[in-house]
This record gives sequence, structure tokens and C-alpha cells, in this order.
Amino acid sequence: MSSLILSDLQQGILTLTFNRPDKKHALTHAMYSELEQALAQAESQPEIRVVVVMGSQGVFTAGNDMGEFLNNPPQNLDSPVFRFLDRLSNMSKPVIMAVSGLAIGIGTTMLLHADIVYCDATAKFQLPFARLGLCPEAASSVLLPRLAGFQRASEILLTGQVFDAAKAQNIGLVCAVLEDESALREHARRQALAIAVQPAPAIRLTKQLLKKADKTLIAETLRHEGELFLARLHSPEAKEALEAFREKRQPDFSRFH
Repeated sequence: MSSLILSDLQQGILTLTFNRPDKKHALTHAMYSELEQALAQAESQPEIRVVVVMGSQGVFTAGNDMGEFLNNPPQNLDSPVFRFLDRLSNMSKPVIMAVSGLAIGIGTTMLLHADIVYCDATAKFQLPFARLGLCPEAASSVLLPRLAGFQRASEILLTGQVFDAAKAQNIGLVCAVLEDESALREHARRQALAIAVQPAPAIRLTKQLLKKADKTLIAETLRHEGELFLARLHSPEAKEALEAFREKRQPDFSRFH
């Protein structure tokens, strides 16, 4: 692993930590590739029983690195970000995610594929896809309504507004809200250890049964959303939104109907 994704294996728990604090852990193609490879490693190594994903220094992730996103956007469904999401969605071993601070865009949608999510009181979530002229990703158009209910999911996706830890817990996105990042890390590790000491086949079978009913639908939605997302990247609205981001101004969507 590079210095941008830290990897630590102890007591059967593989902890993956985003480590790009100067960019608020904004994710690059290389980081997605490393994450996908780390998850593949977790699947293949029997000594790894649970995966924990977290940020550091008070931030989970600000989402995609916008500079790279502008200059080198994903080209197809084989791009690193889509490979990462596919791997994450199909993990047979439990994945716990621990959120402190910002969880923007894919920083929130990836949580929908975790088995357990915790956050601290500073956590802020946002799905700003419509604001960027884009569409939902990572099967969030299916997973979020099932979690939060149709109207609350609509509010989150249509407004693109930031929501806090209390709302995240209220809609079922997180299981518990901890006081601070230190308490969050401790709690996530304690719960991961509680899983890691259980019989591994029983844990994998339990997860398989929990996800069985939605498996085909989620896979189909991941692909369909991905295709639409790639198409939207070339839309005039998305170009205006991304150019406005580059120029540090408010986008003007008034001419688009």
C-alpha cells in the first residue's frame, strides 16, 4: 500500500485508513485501485476476518479529487472507482466504516455498502450529485430509499444539502454516534474484534443471507447508475458545474431546461 492508504492487520482486523489530510482525503484513481486491491486481499487471506475503513485527522473523505476528476474523469465501468464499488458491494467478509468529519459524495455512498457504520459527533454527510449536473451513484438510488424511506432519500438526493450525525442515525445510515474521533476508533475496533472472534464461516453465511434478496438488484443498479453517471459527465450542466468549481464561482443553470 502507498502512504495514501494505510494498512494495518491486527487480531484478524484489517484497518484501511485514508491518509491524504492536506486534500481532506480526496480520492484519486490510484487510491481507488489500492482500496480495491486491499479488499481483494482481505477476501483471499483467511487470517483477515473483518475490514475497517476510516479517515484520519478529523475527516473521512471529501469524495473524488475534483482536480483529477476535471482533468481525467472515469471513462468506463472498468475505471478504478467502479471496480472499487463492485468489490466493496460483493465482499463476503464484514466491512465496518467509521466516519469522522466530512463524508462527501462517494464518502457517503460507499457507506451504503458497509455492514456497519459508526460516526462521531462532527460527521457531515452530503450527496451533491444533482448539484453537479450528475445522478446518483453506487446504487444509492435503491439503497438510500430502502434505508431512509422515499421522501427522506428524495430530500437528501434532490437538494444535495449537508446533513449531520443526528440525521444520519435517525435515517439508519449509522448505528451509533460517538463523542469524538478517538472514541469512534476505539468503538469501531471493539465491535470489529467482537466479530473477528466469531466462527468465520457463520459470519460469512450470515452476511450472505442478509444481502441475498437485494444482490441482483444492487448489481444491476450499480451498472445502470454507472452508465448514466458517465453519460452525465458529458452533459452541459455537468460541464457548467465543474467549470464553476474550477473557477471558484457559483454555477448558473438558468439556461438549462
